[in-house]
Amino acid sequence: MMIATLNRLALAFSLFALAAASAFAVEAGDAAPDFRLQDQNGKWHALEDFKGQWVALYFYPKNDTPGCTTEACAFRDDIFKFKKMGVKIVGVSLDDVESHAQFAEKYSLPFTLLSDADAKMAKAYGVLRSIGPVKMARRQTFLIDPEGQIARHYARVNPDNHSAEVLTDLSELMAAN
Repeated sequence: MMIATLNRLALAFSLFALAAASAFAVEAGDAAPDFRLQDQNGKWHALEDFKGQWVALYFYPKNDTPGCTTEACAFRDDIFKFKKMGVKIVGVSLDDVESHAQFAEKYSLPFTLLSDADAKMAKAYGVLRSIGPVKMARRQTFLIDPEGQIARHYARVNPDNHSAEVLTDLSELMAAN
């Protein structure tokens, strides 16, 4: 009886923690939180490096898993459409630099993958998720405008059609500016 009660309390606390974490996500109109992280090649990147251009910043849970691979490959397949629009694609997960390098090479990913191994960036964007001792980023995307403001936040992402959705929304946002 005591163990069942403790298990229910642990579950309730976990659900509360997940809800609280998502309540702090940055939203459209907010300044994009700054970062300084290494990519799959060991090169350092900061938000200021992208000043003056649109950025599709997408967080994903784990390299080389089905949904994450589907999403990354869709961005890869649409890369020329994004480049024509002047948009940078940047993926972020808590995987290390070496894991990103292997993932990028395996799927010929032609864009930056940032390693947020200490989870500071995921926390700053409000997408950090903890399941017991395991931490990962939630699958969410932020469109950052050339001034460094969040133009759109996708809290729910379907990996199968997300790249096309982002392209459509970017066209509308750019036309409005």
